[in-house]
Amino acid sequence: MHILFAGGGTAGHINPALAIAGYIKSVEPDTKISYIGTARNLEAKLVPAAGYDFYTIDVSGFQRKLTPQNIVKNISAVKKAFVASGKARRLLKKLKPDLVIGTGGYVSGPVLREAAKLGIKTAIHEQNAFPGITTKALAPNVNRVMLAMPEARKYMKLKNEPVTVGNPVRGELTAISREEARNSLGLDNRPLILSFGGSLGARPINEAVAGLIKKHNNTHKYYHIHATGRSGYDSTKELISSNCGELAEEITIREYIDDMNVCMAAADLVICRAGAITLSELCVCSKASVLIPSPYVAENHQFHNAMTLKNKGAACVIEEKDLTEELLCKTVFDLLDNKSELKQMSLNAGRCSISDSNERIYNVIKELLSQK
Repeated sequence: MHILFAGGGTAGHINPALAIAGYIKSVEPDTKISYIGTARNLEAKLVPAAGYDFYTIDVSGFQRKLTPQNIVKNISAVKKAFVASGKARRLLKKLKPDLVIGTGGYVSGPVLREAAKLGIKTAIHEQNAFPGITTKALAPNVNRVMLAMPEARKYMKLKNEPVTVGNPVRGELTAISREEARNSLGLDNRPLILSFGGSLGARPINEAVAGLIKKHNNTHKYYHIHATGRSGYDSTKELISSNCGELAEEITIREYIDDMNVCMAAADLVICRAGAITLSELCVCSKASVLIPSPYVAENHQFHNAMTLKNKGAACVIEEKDLTEELLCKTVFDLLDNKSELKQMSLNAGRCSISDSNERIYNVIKELLSQK
């Protein structure tokens, strides 16, 4: 069996492909895995590091705001698209995959389109509640659309009915119990707040969380672990120091959380962005959350993702334009002071989880291959 993946640009498109590939290899070690991406984006680093054959095409997205500069970029994007389609077709004829799976990003467009034209079985995996423009364009032509969230269904025209499979999440997230995690961190029964804005950091979140820490620093009522991200560590530490002076021992400021499985298992409330994989992890771990969607991602994906959990009573949502120290403090302290509401939000998050995502995706793959 030879499966070819196409997707890239962001970790949100690449990591699901690598998770699916890893699961397939664990079940059928002889499976050949190949990947088509771009040479300049993150996939060029992550895919070879995972040990898979990596091929490139050159493609870029279209600019929606029509300025003179963007018109020039769009003309270049059209030229690249024609060249990329030809190269994708040649690669497909050379590699002869049994199935091509797209996981999003502009690079998946020409690969999936050419595969469909060649009669190769095709599938796409959409991680978000609001599908990306490439997914919407491909959906009518592929053999199967796999959705992480069923809400995405209404935004697409489909050749066949989609299958809700969830997002693949790291197995280690569920390998440790709450009690084990809290013992590992040296915590007693006081609530733990876990907050982060991503590996690079998010200045508005760091600033609002600094205000939150100032409010509860000397109360000794809560534990708090906050990750600033790489670009915000020094400035956030300085801000918190100027606001609070010496931090209570219950509060920890890190640049990055490298033991997320432990921190997530131990947490009572999580404050974070609303990326698709992050939300799937919150649900698998049954964690109540305060979500602050990034307004800077394409098509406002994170807002739509966050609202799926809010509408199911699993999260509170604060849009970044409304984010203030006062609002964040009120939201967090109201939740922590209302244990029954916090518990219900956690239960609701758990009900949204799809813990067997890899198995569901694998079953779709086997179904498609059986039709070949």
